[in-house]
Amino acid sequence: MAPAQAIFSHDFDTPFYKGTARVHTGLFINNEWVQPVQGGTIDIVNPANAKILTQVSIGTSEDVDIAVAAAQAAFKSAWGLNVPGAQRGDLLNKLAELVEQNLDELTALECANTGIPLAFLRTVLIPRIVGDLRYFAGWAGKVAGKTIETNPAKFAYTLRQPIGVVAQIIPWNAPLAFMTLKIAPALACGCSIVLKPSEITPLTALRMCDLIKSAGFPPGVVNIVVGYGTTVGRALSSHLDVRKVSFIGSVAVGKEVARSAADSNLKKVSLELGGKSPNVIFDDADLDQALKWTELGIFGNSGQTCSAGSRIFVQEGIYDKFVEAFVAAAKARKLGNPHLPETAQGPQISKIQFDRVLGYIDIGKQEGATILTGGRQHGKEGFFIEPTVFTNTRPDMRIVREEIFGPVGVVVKFRTEEEAIKLANDTSFGLASAIFTLNVNRAIRVSNAIEAGTVFVNCYNWVEPSLPWTGYKQSGWGHDSGEDALSSYTEVKSVHMNIGLQM
Repeated sequence: MAPAQAIFSHDFDTPFYKGTARVHTGLFINNEWVQPVQGGTIDIVNPANAKILTQVSIGTSEDVDIAVAAAQAAFKSAWGLNVPGAQRGDLLNKLAELVEQNLDELTALECANTGIPLAFLRTVLIPRIVGDLRYFAGWAGKVAGKTIETNPAKFAYTLRQPIGVVAQIIPWNAPLAFMTLKIAPALACGCSIVLKPSEITPLTALRMCDLIKSAGFPPGVVNIVVGYGTTVGRALSSHLDVRKVSFIGSVAVGKEVARSAADSNLKKVSLELGGKSPNVIFDDADLDQALKWTELGIFGNSGQTCSAGSRIFVQEGIYDKFVEAFVAAAKARKLGNPHLPETAQGPQISKIQFDRVLGYIDIGKQEGATILTGGRQHGKEGFFIEPTVFTNTRPDMRIVREEIFGPVGVVVKFRTEEEAIKLANDTSFGLASAIFTLNVNRAIRVSNAIEAGTVFVNCYNWVEPSLPWTGYKQSGWGHDSGEDALSSYTEVKSVHMNIGLQM
């Protein structure tokens, strides 16, 4: 493959970062920047103004083959079982240090490419990035098996070994956070990686490649191939030398990934898919806290999170008071330039997503729901949509049942705890949920009853690297974060040793 020389250079002059960001725009394979076999580029658009930022190279299945071969070679010779876990942990800690040193540049790039406000990035997403790297650095030397008593003539034990080459496919809504969420446990376990970032938000993933190389990871351990899902994504999920694929995205594409994995070599699969998460607010909740966290839960990142608390159930005793305050908070949100510290909400990621969200808002109106605020484009430049609040909905409405992935929440009144649980579970999804109550017994009862992989109590989307992240029902399977994530990237081997020399 020919070396790639193209570099995106951008001067930032913002309250958060004043400096020049430089990003290689080729493919990163075997610790080198290369051009794709077939050539070709894609425009990278700033969603805040709909203008082109730069172009990056687009790979195909031929580039996937080259990247997987590099990852396979690295796993067998310079990584995997050849590098002690403690050494892998040192490299992850070094990468965390480099991320911290370049944090302002990384956040400025993420803001320009995704439109996520820098204030939100710095307070919510960026702490997760360094936290994931350091958490799994600590695990790297502790991925261990067990000795198991059987009988006096046998010594039996298990080994937990890295699975091999893994493919990781991440989405566009929080690319830097999702990249570290995926690579940290895989590298801690000793796997080598071919990662496909979204073709519309690849800039921070590409910038991270230089940091990965500088940290000292051997060539081929981490490879990045930017490309479309129909080409690069499909090639990764069906590749015979890939032993596992980890995907974040829609239910429809997740099913395609699972089918490709099964039809090829029955590789392991982990999926984080959609959500239509319930946020249940009881009469005895701290109203100010409930309002603050509910606003973050549905409007944070412009509603573009799989775990967004988009179904807001409020008990009848505080319903009117909550709705009045929630609508006022929605109207007061500051939309605009995501680089400014006062900006609370940025744009939708693309024209396609902008049109999709407005389309759902129109559907809600047609189905008879009431808009209390929002529902329109904000401004004349970029892909901004006003925070939108619906009431007077029915359980069968599409805005209640389908994932919108935008700043659109529906508020529903309920009477009893039993009714709240029934409403919360009336969905094909089960990624996240929230409960607001000062009654500890109720919090435990409802947490146990809700069918979701995560329950937030008196908070929302306040995650920790030490706790597993997973989905129920059509929100997927497998684990990210926590000790449970280690099982996603290892195989368990049983060893039976005959020490009594018996037949």
